[in-house]
Amino acid sequence: MSVTRQEFRDAMARLGAAVNIVTTDGPSGLGGLTVSAVCSVTDDPPTLLVCLNRGSPQNRLFKDNGVLCVNSLAPGQEELSGRFAGRSAEADMIERFSHASWGLLETGSPVLDGATVSFDCRIAEVIERGTHSVIFAEVEAVRQGAASRGLIWFSRDYHSIGAG
Repeated sequence: MSVTRQEFRDAMARLGAAVNIVTTDGPSGLGGLTVSAVCSVTDDPPTLLVCLNRGSPQNRLFKDNGVLCVNSLAPGQEELSGRFAGRSAEADMIERFSHASWGLLETGSPVLDGATVSFDCRIAEVIERGTHSVIFAEVEAVRQGAASRGLIWFSRDYHSIGAG
């Protein structure tokens, strides 16, 4: 029995996931993408798994900088998610970042003001698998936001979840 690419993509659309803007900055430059493939790996040391499409021009940028920040979005940040997903005409990174307020923690990767939570990380390992780079990122700092609701991507659309 073989599962087709489309069958798999349609099934994955039913697996709700947090909407994140993953950012980086360093010697290779500023970058950011919208990513839903993020999860916890272990709490000792605190580590996240982040999957980035190998076809993205930014894939190399993240690996070369060696740092990233996972910024989980709150309701009301859908437009910003679309900008970083490349759904707007603005391909320029400076323009994308100009639509929100950003700070810094430990690594120098941009931290989104208003995110529900931000994980500032150093890349510990990268495994290439199929169309994606699977990045293991060790968390150096966490900033929890004030938002009481989160934003998920489910059935190819945004949905608000949580208390409030």
